[in-house]
Amino acid sequence: MFVQLTAFMLRKKKMNEKIYLDNSATTYADPRVKREIDSYFTDNYGNPGSFNTFGFKAKEAVDDSREKISKILHCNPDEIIFSGSGTESNNLAIKGVARELKLKQGKNHIVTTRVEHPSVLETCKYLEEYEGFDVTYLGADEYGLISGEQVKDAITDKTALVTVIYGNNEIGSINPIAVIGKITREKKVYFHTDACQAAGSLNVNVNDLNVDLMTLNGSKIYGPKGIGVLYVRKGTRIQPIIHGGGQENNLRSGTENVPGIVGFARALEICQDIRDSEVERLTLLREKLIKNVLQKVDNVRLNGHPIKRLPFNVSFSFKDIEAESLILLLDENGICVSAGSACSSKSLDPSYVVLNLGVSKNYARGTIRISLGRSTTEKDIDKVIEVLPKLVSQIRSMNVVSKNGKTRN
Repeated sequence: MFVQLTAFMLRKKKMNEKIYLDNSATTYADPRVKREIDSYFTDNYGNPGSFNTFGFKAKEAVDDSREKISKILHCNPDEIIFSGSGTESNNLAIKGVARELKLKQGKNHIVTTRVEHPSVLETCKYLEEYEGFDVTYLGADEYGLISGEQVKDAITDKTALVTVIYGNNEIGSINPIAVIGKITREKKVYFHTDACQAAGSLNVNVNDLNVDLMTLNGSKIYGPKGIGVLYVRKGTRIQPIIHGGGQENNLRSGTENVPGIVGFARALEICQDIRDSEVERLTLLREKLIKNVLQKVDNVRLNGHPIKRLPFNVSFSFKDIEAESLILLLDENGICVSAGSACSSKSLDPSYVVLNLGVSKNYARGTIRISLGRSTTEKDIDKVIEVLPKLVSQIRSMNVVSKNGKTRN
């Protein structure tokens, strides 16, 4: 037992010494959030649907949280639907609207983009293959952006839904959601956006954005995992994808995750309170990192728009590099980054998002995503600037040796 405890403490110490730069995959739970939700695991653990003191307390917590979130999104509380994740919210938005409009209005066309999160793309592909929907996949420009004109040209009288990501999870580019929303409103077509990466640093006022549905995720905003939100504008025609007791306005049955809901609301409040200062701080760190890496490393490209990008996101593609090798070496040097979307990280193929920018495969294979967060300091960025160029050079020299058929040391 002593040996196991010692090993655990050593691993924990080692993890605490790491520089965590994978915040687009998930963030830690803010201590203020943790304090807020602790009692809902042990003391206030009732079911919001129960007609007793414990149930009343839980329902009050859920209602209060819904109210807090609605004020930030500038919508009505009953337009907030709690789910189990951002992925579930995306599925509910797309399948729910598409199926309802196909059934009631005969509309079977969806417009999306080739650079969406897998939970959007795979849902659209499923509806296309198994339920007879036609899907238009819009190509992005060299920066990963979609224009309003592209969306306008793609809409037909059979279009049920347009879904376009707000801030791209892999390359950080920020799409003109308000412009696209204005077009879809004029065309009388429902508009959904995946705003999971954007919620902590961009405007999420649903009226400013002209959206009918919007997805948010607790684990991207320093809240708990296992909790998502779908904003559904009143009057939107949508079917549930999970049936049962009829919770969440009959759109998401199942006992509510009270700790997750309370934690999400608190996390979103904190994000909004510190948004301006944190955006400014992270943007300066991001720009320092980009500038130095582009100066110190040959044959590297920055993916995404240089200005219209999330303040915490940096995506580099290195020529003649395998991303997995670089990520492992960075980890050995105490720096944790990723290759791109955590939801497609099991695949060793180059990122489909990066390839859709027109990046060649010998660059795309060497793509890493560095995503900054609240714990990121300038000292951390200085360490990356010091270590990353050396590791790229090391891997490239090893590749040259390997190509020449010589034995590696």
